[in-house]
Amino acid sequence: MAKLRIATAQFPVAASIARNLRDMRRLIAQAKEQRADVVHFSETCLGGYAGVEFKSWDRYDWSALKTADTDLLQLAKKMRIGLVYGTNHRVADDDVRNALVYVSAEGKRVARYDKRFCTGGDLKYYRSGRRFVTFAIKGFTCGLLICYDVRFPELYRGCKKRGVQVLFQSFYNARRQGANIHTTIMRPSLQAHAATNYFYISANNSSGYYQSWPSVFVLPNGEIKATCRQHRAGFMINEIDDKDEFYDASSAYRERAMAGVLYSE
Repeated sequence: MAKLRIATAQFPVAASIARNLRDMRRLIAQAKEQRADVVHFSETCLGGYAGVEFKSWDRYDWSALKTADTDLLQLAKKMRIGLVYGTNHRVADDDVRNALVYVSAEGKRVARYDKRFCTGGDLKYYRSGRRFVTFAIKGFTCGLLICYDVRFPELYRGCKKRGVQVLFQSFYNARRQGANIHTTIMRPSLQAHAATNYFYISANNSSGYYQSWPSVFVLPNGEIKATCRQHRAGFMINEIDDKDEFYDASSAYRERAMAGVLYSE
């Protein structure tokens, strides 16, 4: 019987790498006290979001980011806790990726997912990724997506085809002027993706004011199990068990539909 304790965390992501790292270290320590196996953070939470926190790579401190990444690897190993967090990954001088990385409890960088669907604003600073990423944590097959990927159900089907049971999706829908369309549609969109593909979704969001919606944890039946407090740094712990079963209205025809047979009989 496999169980996994997930800490879905949020804090107000800033331009300062040092500040972001301090917030992350604090939340990791608190999550470890609550016996979390893995801590999940938001989009570009370590390096800051280009186009929001800063408008050019010209003076970006890549050395500080590398040092902070190393610090997190060492912290994961010391505390024996997994980490999923957003960062900026430089492939070349003219090729930066909006990335989500998984670091194991052994302090190893196991996987890196590059945001595949970048917005028009993103493309001024980032290049898009091209591949799915999966990895295992305590027997659960996990996948990664980032923010605007939410608009493309094909990515969720791709994760399902690869056996994903737990999806970590990181967002940056924050520092807005007030409630907006994301406040209304984002959580129901995630609920639909979870239910149609029958997997868990840990979805977090930077909590910088105005946070369009608070971080949520969605069950495979589409139900939101828990929510963080809006505009507040913190985290929630959700334990999943591979023996748990949920309502799954699509089960009879999902495999058929994924194979391209789009009718029942």
